[in-house]
Amino acid sequence: MVFFPNEGNCNLRVWSEPMNYFGIVMEFLRDRVEFLQNVRNGKHLEKYILSFALCSALFFAIYGAIMGSFSGSLQAIASAIKLPALYLLTLLICLPALFFFHVVSGSKRTFFQYLCLLLASMSAISVMLFGFAPIVLFFRLSINDYIFFTLLNIVVLAASSFIGVQFFYRSMNFINDLRGKQKKQSVSAVKGWLILYGFVGSQLGWTLKPFLGVPGETFAIFRPEAGNFYAALIQMFGRILGLN
Repeated sequence: MVFFPNEGNCNLRVWSEPMNYFGIVMEFLRDRVEFLQNVRNGKHLEKYILSFALCSALFFAIYGAIMGSFSGSLQAIASAIKLPALYLLTLLICLPALFFFHVVSGSKRTFFQYLCLLLASMSAISVMLFGFAPIVLFFRLSINDYIFFTLLNIVVLAASSFIGVQFFYRSMNFINDLRGKQKKQSVSAVKGWLILYGFVGSQLGWTLKPFLGVPGETFAIFRPEAGNFYAALIQMFGRILGLN
């Protein structure tokens, strides 16, 4: 669960070290009220955006490399590149819809405020994946089962993404400058947008596959196949249950 700490603990010491990107991310995680107040006031957006983008790319790359290591070093390198690309591309595809809806609704928040919130949410996801990385690596080294490892990564990615989505939803409510009927419409739109974000992200992940590689097949950066992520997931559970 994502909780906002008390407003009394508002002290971002890392601003004295402008290149300490990881420190900025950690301060954001420890004191989200201070961060949200800064975003609402349009303060430090450039530093936040740069820090979140660089740190999340690094953490995604580390987790992606562990995923791809199931099928060798080439797949590990490819997945270390593709996993950060997956989250960044999903953000870029879905951000305009979120921004322009709120502009039409009367919000005065800027494009960079929305971008900062989304990158913060992506950073929260990447930090969670970085935390899960030793566990996933342990199972990678101890159990050589493709289906189990695939499902393990799906669960970890889903749990981490849920935490990031929860933070984004709370953050949007925190900085929302709308009132009355417009605010209710905005909240409903954010919920719908998050569903859209999930669909786009999962399908884009299917398009960019493989991330783990395929046992017994030669390395390939992309393996275009018919169908979609959800159909493939149903088929996988069918194989596990002996239905296919």
